[in-house]
Amino acid sequence: MYFSHFPHPKLQIAWIIQMPFEENTFLVWLPGRTDCVVIDPGLEPEKILQTLQNQQLQPAAILNTHGHADHIAGNEALKAAWPDCPIVIGRADAPKLQDPWANLSRPFGLDVLSPPADGLVEDGQQYSAGGLEFEILAIPGHSAGHVVYLWKGEPPWVAFVGDVIFQDSIGRTDFPDGSFRQLRRGIREKLFTLPEQTLLLPGHGPPTTVGQEKRNNPVVGLGQKKLSDDSA
Repeated sequence: MYFSHFPHPKLQIAWIIQMPFEENTFLVWLPGRTDCVVIDPGLEPEKILQTLQNQQLQPAAILNTHGHADHIAGNEALKAAWPDCPIVIGRADAPKLQDPWANLSRPFGLDVLSPPADGLVEDGQQYSAGGLEFEILAIPGHSAGHVVYLWKGEPPWVAFVGDVIFQDSIGRTDFPDGSFRQLRRGIREKLFTLPEQTLLLPGHGPPTTVGQEKRNNPVVGLGQKKLSDDSA
C-alpha cells in the first residue's frame, strides 16, 4: 500500500507504508486545516513528501514514537524541507537519533542519522501541534524511551502505538534496552485501561483496537496468565 486514508469520524489520517520494513507512517490533521503532524517518518521520505504535496498539507511537528531507524529515517528530509518543524521524541530515546548503532541501522549497513530532537516528551505530558493535543504514554520494553501518542479529541480515541503492540502480537523485546516484563506491564496498565473502542495504530501491520487485543492477543491478552514483575 502506497497511501490510503484511514477512516475516523473526526480526524483525518493518511497511512503510508514504508519499505523495506513495511513500517507505518501516519499523517494526522483536523478537517479544514492544512497543518498536520507526521508520525514516524520512515525510509521512503519521498512518499511522505509527495503525499503532503498532494493533500496540500504542511507539517507542524514530526513525532517519533521511538528511535529505531525505520521510524526516524525520514526526519532529515522533512527537516530539510521545513527547518522550523520540530522533531519530538521520548527523552530516553533521543540519543538514538544520531547513533546508528543504537538506532539499529548500522547492522543493516544503512547508517541512518537524524537531526537532533527539538522537543523531548515524558509520561503524562501533553503535546500540542496542528490543533491536535496528544497525551504522552511512556511504554518501554521494545525501546527504553518508547512513547505512545494518544488523541482523545472525540471518540473513538486514537493511540499511535509504534512498536508497542500489533494486531495479535507485540514489539520485539530482544534489543539491548528491551524488556518483555516492562512491555507487558505497560500494555496492560496504560493501553488496556483505555476504552475498548480506542483505535491502536501500530508501527507495522493493520490497525486494531484495545478491546480486540485484550480478548485475542496471544502474548499479552487478558486471557493470558498475569505474571509477576519478577517473571521473565
